[in-house]
Amino acid sequence: MQIDALKTLVIEALEDVKANDITMLDVSRLTSVTDWMVVASGTSSRHISALANSVITAAKENGVPPLGVEGENGADWVLVDLGDLVVHLMLPQTRELYDLERLWADLPTDSTDVGTEEVGEEVKA
Repeated sequence: MQIDALKTLVIEALEDVKANDITMLDVSRLTSVTDWMVVASGTSSRHISALANSVITAAKENGVPPLGVEGENGADWVLVDLGDLVVHLMLPQTRELYDLERLWADLPTDSTDVGTEEVGEEVKA
């Protein structure tokens, strides 16, 4: 599945279960682990689990089984690894504490160019 189709699939799966504050980050210039991160909030542990299940089900139905899922038991932060796209689902207080959007946006792309290049394109969905 092409990355644009995967991004759309994930956003739709999150919107179907009423995710809050969906943010998509292009981290391709910052890491070789993944190209995109989606960060979204849920209102409760049960909501976070429902969001994760929605993403997992949609991905599997479209031939993209997750490479891994972490945090399903605690459910204040669930990570769904879809390879080129990683989904972080968090309670608002957990999201505020770890502040992934700021963390990834503040990283330089090259240690020799610290502070000279804007990185981590943030796209609000």
